[in-house]
Amino acid sequence: MKGILRGQNEPQITTSGASTSEAAIAAAIKNSADLVDSISKEFAPQPGELRKLLERLNEQRFHLAVLGQFKRGKSTLLNALLGEEALPSSVIPLTAIPTFILAGEKRKARIFFSSGQPSEEKEASDAGELNKFLSNYVAEESNPANKLNVSYVEVIHPASILREGAVLIDTPGIGSTHRHNTEATLNFIPQCDAAVLVFSPDPPITEAETEFLKEVQSRISRVFYVLNKDDYLKEPDKEKILDFLSSVIRSQCKVEGDIRIIPVSAKLGLAAKQEGCEEKWVESGMDAIEKLLMEFLAHEKEKTLADAISRKASDIIDGVLLEIRLSIQSFRLPLDELESRLKALESKLTEANQQRIVEKDTIEGDKKRMAALLEEQAEQLRKKAKKLFMRIASDALEKNNLNAEAAQNALADVIPEFFEHELGNLSMVFESQVRETLHRHQERASKLIDSIRRTAAETFEIHYQSLADKEEFEIKRRPYWATHHWPVSIGILPEDFWDRLLPYKIRKSRAFKRMSERIEVLVAENVENVRWPTLQNLQNSFREFGENLDNRIEQAILATKGAIEKIYKKRKEQEETVESEAAKLEKDITELEKIRAILTDKTKRS
Repeated sequence: MKGILRGQNEPQITTSGASTSEAAIAAAIKNSADLVDSISKEFAPQPGELRKLLERLNEQRFHLAVLGQFKRGKSTLLNALLGEEALPSSVIPLTAIPTFILAGEKRKARIFFSSGQPSEEKEASDAGELNKFLSNYVAEESNPANKLNVSYVEVIHPASILREGAVLIDTPGIGSTHRHNTEATLNFIPQCDAAVLVFSPDPPITEAETEFLKEVQSRISRVFYVLNKDDYLKEPDKEKILDFLSSVIRSQCKVEGDIRIIPVSAKLGLAAKQEGCEEKWVESGMDAIEKLLMEFLAHEKEKTLADAISRKASDIIDGVLLEIRLSIQSFRLPLDELESRLKALESKLTEANQQRIVEKDTIEGDKKRMAALLEEQAEQLRKKAKKLFMRIASDALEKNNLNAEAAQNALADVIPEFFEHELGNLSMVFESQVRETLHRHQERASKLIDSIRRTAAETFEIHYQSLADKEEFEIKRRPYWATHHWPVSIGILPEDFWDRLLPYKIRKSRAFKRMSERIEVLVAENVENVRWPTLQNLQNSFREFGENLDNRIEQAILATKGAIEKIYKKRKEQEETVESEAAKLEKDITELEKIRAILTDKTKRS
């Protein structure tokens, strides 16, 4: 039985309404941008902002990571969704290199390197050619231990699920000999919209998978469960395994509510796609998981983004409407009264401008404070790493007659996993702190912008409605995951000739001293690989945020005062056109309010 649901039946999700709503939102935003453009060239920033929102709505991407233990059939599942064997699969673990699969008209692969060398690109005529090219870089046989320093891979493919906005991500298998793969995967998944966790009957779930799932559930909001290789099972055995998996996920991983596990045969699904047999595709169970993912994409992910964009577009339109109303009032007030109110507004806006300067200084101070905190944490990490590595190296030296190679091997086993874990922890801590800090600034800035608009409205006796949406600064623009390089070599630690003639205790002391010196260098290099990207992310986030915030506040000041100053100047030069221009602006207000009503209505219905 395909698509078994453990618990109550889930409501069916339809996508037609969401699609219609998003199309209406896109049309409303486009029409508003065109209309604002036609009203006046003075509204230069607003049409551009609206078109950026439209671009974001049209080019949205749904990032889906496929996770699972080695040999669960992740690559086969992805190939089935693509409809052909485009990705390599192997009987031994593939090299720990992430693969992003994006939409495109032609099959193409791009290989990106961490060594600084130019990327390599290959356009393939069919799946076989693409598979063969990728195998040169992601297969352990041709790229053992990633000696080619591949950072990540992008695959461009014409599959229908990708054309709907999905980006599929093939991740390293957990539980393989590459132990730091698990840490690297956990560090990456919070950047994704959802994940598919792949199980199979041999065995249904391991202790490593249970621990991994606990972490996944705490870091990502939507997880789909798939039992692959169900063609190996008879129906009673399949039922038992599904019940067992549901029980473990609920009890040990603390997952609440209904747990839907979809049994599939990715191998049979791939064959069905290659044969073009819809009936076999449905029988394989792949049809069920594909529809579930498409429903999530259409109903949940796109709908959430469409609602947010509607609110942002409404806020931009509100700003334009305020400017137009200020312009109409400026046209109709007696000239001397207009001059008096303009001076009063300028006086009030001086305070807002001072607050803007103070906010810039405060943001800069917070950035320096967090950078200093990072340096403290990096120093703590150096001490922690040196203490751990010296203990491991010392134990290896002691047990192997002061053999430096044994110490080297012992360190190589723990360094990647240790630093991948520490990088993940540090990144999460700092991302949380950055988000919290910038959120406070965002709230103050929104209040300041609201007060600027309200001040202008009250000065000119215009009804004012507060900001519809408090814009949130986005730290991440798209998921990015590269294979990190963690230096593990301590170099050669030769004994002097005379050392061999010394008593063992002295030889040991000298060997430990040499080891300590080399570990000091090794720790410094690896900690820098943790500290530097964290510092770069910190500085980039604050810089982008500060620029964005300053521009928003400056635009609010210029928009309110500028609209009035423009009319004041025009009236002093040519009073006769005042009434006709005011009447035209009244019509523009009517049209903009209709468009805004569409956006507001779509948001209320969602």
